[in-house]
Amino acid sequence: MSRTFRGSDRRRLQFQSLTGEFRCRRCRLMVFPPPSGGRHRNHCPYCLWSRHVDGRVPGDRASDCGSGMEPVGTFHRPNGEQVVLHSCLGCRIDRHCRVAADDDQALLMWLPVVAAPTRPAAASWEQLPRVG
Repeated sequence: MSRTFRGSDRRRLQFQSLTGEFRCRRCRLMVFPPPSGGRHRNHCPYCLWSRHVDGRVPGDRASDCGSGMEPVGTFHRPNGEQVVLHSCLGCRIDRHCRVAADDDQALLMWLPVVAAPTRPAAASWEQLPRVG
């Protein structure tokens, strides 16, 4: 990449390709943008495998890992939305993503139901350790 594309320009270029098509690294089928149910396609609708490309924010494509992410379970959010839980085979981090309208429903039924991950409560500024 040229030195002229740094910082926000590089991130903007990454965001432009979020809705594009790609070939699944697991089943080798072509994957197209989701017909509904999200802006970011981050897993294959045929085999449900994903690739560890996102960092902390869905769609940021900031992860350096790039390993395959195996679908290990499914759960439902309080609003009833179904979610797939993926485990990275490289760094062992777990991520979850929304089920898209065209995901293979038979494969989703074979996944075990797991407990929804809980987020730690946000710390207030007073609870953070002081430096200096």
